[in-house]
Amino acid sequence: MSKANMTHQAIEKTERWLEHWVIKENLCPFAHKEWAKKTIRYEVLKTTDDGEVFDHFLHELQYLKDNPSIATTLIIWPNCNDFDDFLGRVAMLEMALQTHRLDATFQLAHFHPNYTFEGAQSSDAENYTNRSPYPMLHILRSEDMEKVLSRYPNPESIPENNIARMNEIGEERLKAILSKLTSD
Repeated sequence: MSKANMTHQAIEKTERWLEHWVIKENLCPFAHKEWAKKTIRYEVLKTTDDGEVFDHFLHELQYLKDNPSIATTLIIWPNCNDFDDFLGRVAMLEMALQTHRLDATFQLAHFHPNYTFEGAQSSDAENYTNRSPYPMLHILRSEDMEKVLSRYPNPESIPENNIARMNEIGEERLKAILSKLTSD
């Protein structure tokens, strides 16, 4: 598969996941608005080299600063398959936000096909709130999040509601749903 086809396929599967999983199941009550307005940027990162990852991340932060009409970016990392390595890179990038004093401007969320919350078993249904077709880093504007959270009743209940919904669906069905969404 060519790099262009890999990029297109990764974005297509991510868009399908966002629309038919995150939005449909209301895992993020704020996603629909930005999806409908087409203000979500999708970037595919093909490297696992820490220096290149870091440079791409800083470039993406600058892009968002320069383009206020783009609400958020999903950086898709098809080659960052090991969950522990992925978490290490996320920690590195969160530290970069602090080092560059951008942690008040941006915040990060992350998703992975093998996402497992600390203290959870890999088969626990709750992990599916953060499972995705590819490893992903979601860059959010802190100011935008503050605005939507201030207008949302009881925002601290979002994770609890998501976990309850995942447990209601059950791990076997969740696995099948995600598999269907990520198939070619």
